[in-house]
Amino acid sequence: MKIVSIVGARPEFIQSAPVSRALRALPNCREILVHTGQHYDYLMSQAFFDELGIPAPDYNLEVGSGSHGRQTAEILTRLEDVLLKEKPDLVIVRGDTNSTLAGAVSAAKLHIPAAHIEAGERSFDRRMPEEINRLVTDSVAEAHFCVSRTAVGHLANEGIADSVHWVGDVMLDANLQNRPLARRNSDAIQRLTLTPGKYALVTIHRAANTDDPKRLGQIVAALNGVRETVVFPAHPRTRKVLTQISAHFADHVKLIDPAGYFDMMVLEENARLIATDSGGVQREAYFFGKPCLTLRDETEWTETVEAGWNKLVGADSEMITESWFNFAPPVEQPPIFGDGTAGHKIADILNSGSIVFGSAGRRAAASALEMAAS
Repeated sequence: MKIVSIVGARPEFIQSAPVSRALRALPNCREILVHTGQHYDYLMSQAFFDELGIPAPDYNLEVGSGSHGRQTAEILTRLEDVLLKEKPDLVIVRGDTNSTLAGAVSAAKLHIPAAHIEAGERSFDRRMPEEINRLVTDSVAEAHFCVSRTAVGHLANEGIADSVHWVGDVMLDANLQNRPLARRNSDAIQRLTLTPGKYALVTIHRAANTDDPKRLGQIVAALNGVRETVVFPAHPRTRKVLTQISAHFADHVKLIDPAGYFDMMVLEENARLIATDSGGVQREAYFFGKPCLTLRDETEWTETVEAGWNKLVGADSEMITESWFNFAPPVEQPPIFGDGTAGHKIADILNSGSIVFGSAGRRAAASALEMAAS
């Protein structure tokens, strides 16, 4: 079985490691890793390959940054050449990025089955480009591997049930596997002169925040207003926008370069509080048992909110500062993201031959017939 596995952004690098390890242990499987180049900065890209021991990509499409349409089109164009050359039996995409969308659409147009890892997550906000990416990817994928039971339910509500597998979160696999390495190899706490449990960690990168000067300004005001050390690893795009709006930070806010995976894990594990607009960081906060304030008006990770460990605060500076010290999660923390063996489960299912390909085509045909009849 020849598999083309597509990655392009930080969360996908993390997700790919446990699955690649499990697939490459199979005697009859060959994985070809394609890096789209969506994240191309060393600290957002190659550092993760180096730290996680991910095999060097067989292809790097080097698409770089750009608008959603331009970036997706570039990936589609360059990826098609790879797929035509390699003729894989299966394409694996993960998450909700432009790389995810382009990979799924390229495979579908070339009649190559696609498997979507982290399928079925929904924010129900179609203003989010990630939500469109999720919906389209799930509609054309042949196999759906879900992080949570909630995601399984979302797919069922959309008429997708015969190709759905609840396996848990491969990011939890990676987190559990790499904690000892991170503790051993990262000196982030000492380097940044931090006291464990006496600082907050912040990440901001979503377009809803970075493309809206008013929202970003409100978040900056909130960070300046809290009386606590704040560590803020700034995504290159975020840093650019902060410069454009002439944002200034109080002395207690440490604006730093993007953190590598091990540094980020250690910073998360030792933080008192995490505030973020990242889906991946919301889950990592849950893995480490840290209270999380989500700087968005909605989240696809509703289970963390329902469990009481995550609070939606949007970009309202008053709500952010009010919640900063007053938000207290419960003692209980249910295992909503599985048991840390998702990578092996995915590899076993793919290797078993139990996936019935052609289901995406049947769904599309049924949908067309429904529309014609209405």
